[in-house]
Amino acid sequence: MSNDTPDIDQTPSALLMRLRAEHRELDRTIAELQANPTPEALALQRMKKRKLRLKDCIARLESDMIPDEPA
Repeated sequence: MSNDTPDIDQTPSALLMRLRAEHRELDRTIAELQANPTPEALALQRMKKRKLRLKDCIARLESDMIPDEPA
């Protein structure tokens, strides 16, 4: 996912699955880069920021999917 805006055509659960998959992939890529003796600092920093944005988006989406309880 190259942008931070969700696809309008996707259901919330499909979007959530796609975001989680991208988050896992970034986690793997970051771990591989960190295992390098000379990691690319700028690429690593950008991936970590992207991963945090995905985590926030996932949390927001999960929160929106929880039905409101009547008062």
